[in-house]
Amino acid sequence: MPELRVGIGVDAHAFSGAKQLVLGGVQFPGEPGLAGHSDGDVIAHALIDAVLGAANLGDIGTFFPSDDPAWAGASSLDLLARAYAAVRDAGWTLVNADCILIGERPRLGERRGELAARLAGAIDVDAGRLAVRATTTDRLGFTGRGEGLAAQAVALLER
Repeated sequence: MPELRVGIGVDAHAFSGAKQLVLGGVQFPGEPGLAGHSDGDVIAHALIDAVLGAANLGDIGTFFPSDDPAWAGASSLDLLARAYAAVRDAGWTLVNADCILIGERPRLGERRGELAARLAGAIDVDAGRLAVRATTTDRLGFTGRGEGLAAQAVALLER
């Protein structure tokens, strides 16, 4: 019988007009970017923590410390690929993951499949294993006030 493990990831960043908004490895022109040491991709960051947590390998800060200049401006898809390589090296494979963006904007709508495909491509799995969704907080909290975005992800791994 295979061993299964679940991991949860959460990330949040404030808006910063200095960068282009990147979510799930996809750029959203015309939207304010997110502050962060890397590209600030909250969806990819939450997924990184979910897969690392399920494999009991630590978290995004363990692998990519925010005080390490090597990761300044890094592509979060690259970080995801590196983190998932460690997960695979530990003997785990992704069964599925569910990622949810929390914020009033941007609307993901028809771009959800594009985000899932980019995330899946970074870790070389079928895009059908990754769900990408969004929700608002009905204008409550920092995401509701338009001060930033948050994301949560859950990942199921199998060994």
